[in-house]
Amino acid sequence: MALWRGKSSLILASQSSARKMLLANAGLDFQAIAADIDERSVQAASGLSDPREIALLLAREKAKAVSAHHPTAYVIGADQTLALGEHLFSKPAGRVQAMAQLRDLAGNSHELNSAVAVAQDGQIVFEDISIARMTMRQMTEAELSAYLDAAGQTVTSSVGAYQLEGLGIHLFERIEGDHFTILGLPLLPLLAFLRRERLVAV
Repeated sequence: MALWRGKSSLILASQSSARKMLLANAGLDFQAIAADIDERSVQAASGLSDPREIALLLAREKAKAVSAHHPTAYVIGADQTLALGEHLFSKPAGRVQAMAQLRDLAGNSHELNSAVAVAQDGQIVFEDISIARMTMRQMTEAELSAYLDAAGQTVTSSVGAYQLEGLGIHLFERIEGDHFTILGLPLLPLLAFLRRERLVAV
């Protein structure tokens, strides 16, 4: 049963399989349309360095970019940053970079900053950010290589070279934060906003 009750449509400004799964499992009827923005250029032009502010900025810009072409729709933008102290990570370009990221993360705690923003008619009407703290276990070079062998090319699709919903779970000894934040969409605050606006049936 679809729970969406808005007179306007709901759009996810992303083709992320994890984010699409979360919205679909929550019973929401939506379209997925990737935002056509250059994230790194937007980030560079902003001059921001705080990982939380960067995640919020990119979530807003994605939502507004799609909203510009679908003004009546409610458009959800989302972004996630990974920070180890003051160091901000990007998706690894290949196995060498993935290994370097894992070496840095192993034995340490890092933060995932997941932001969500909703736009309508080009204006942001809601935003939120949630944080998860992830502690990766200490690993030998052989263990890291074995993980990279098993995970294959999927390591290049996620910042930090892991997907927690897959083989990446083997890398961790402690996780603090909710499942939705880790997967890149703060779903609970988003649903609370939709309920306040009477856009969902429950």
